[in-house]
Amino acid sequence: MRRAVANLPGNRTLAGFDHSVSSVPTHVINALGTLEWIRRAENLVVCGPPGTGKSFLAEALASEGIEAGMRVSWFNSESLAQTIATAKATDTLSSTLAKFRRLDLVIIDDLGILPIGENDSEALYRVVETCYETTSLIVTSNFGLASFDEILNPRSIAAALVDRLAHHAHLIETTGESIRLSQALSGKGVMPL
Repeated sequence: MRRAVANLPGNRTLAGFDHSVSSVPTHVINALGTLEWIRRAENLVVCGPPGTGKSFLAEALASEGIEAGMRVSWFNSESLAQTIATAKATDTLSSTLAKFRRLDLVIIDDLGILPIGENDSEALYRVVETCYETTSLIVTSNFGLASFDEILNPRSIAAALVDRLAHHAHLIETTGESIRLSQALSGKGVMPL
């Protein structure tokens, strides 16, 4: 039931995480897998090029949290903005934000992949501000924190968002070539015909 409510995009787990292709050290992944950082309401920001395992790691940690009985919810920036816009339109913003505070972990995946307008930036800020020091966030992005002012509008929102997001955060930067692309080029992305 918790898994269905979380709205995870797939069924990725830490057991299925391939440490041999990840630029994130195994000891870091193992430490994150203890979930102690979630119990302390700390955040995780994972930035790096496309295909370097950011979303896989986020979903695997979310799965661990669900298995541990935690309340988890998955969003991309578009679905998060839609949730906040609907709450504003139906005059339920306060109760919607209160639901975020009752979660243990909120994942915002692929921040900056699609253009983020002013309303979307405001929605993202509202959630980050609401979760600050009460609910853990995982944010994945192809952009580093220092570049968030390039993807969020206005820039004043970016500064305030980064300030709150990074304050109690573990920062990970993935590197390397796309794992998906290298698997595709080596014929490992599909079953042989």
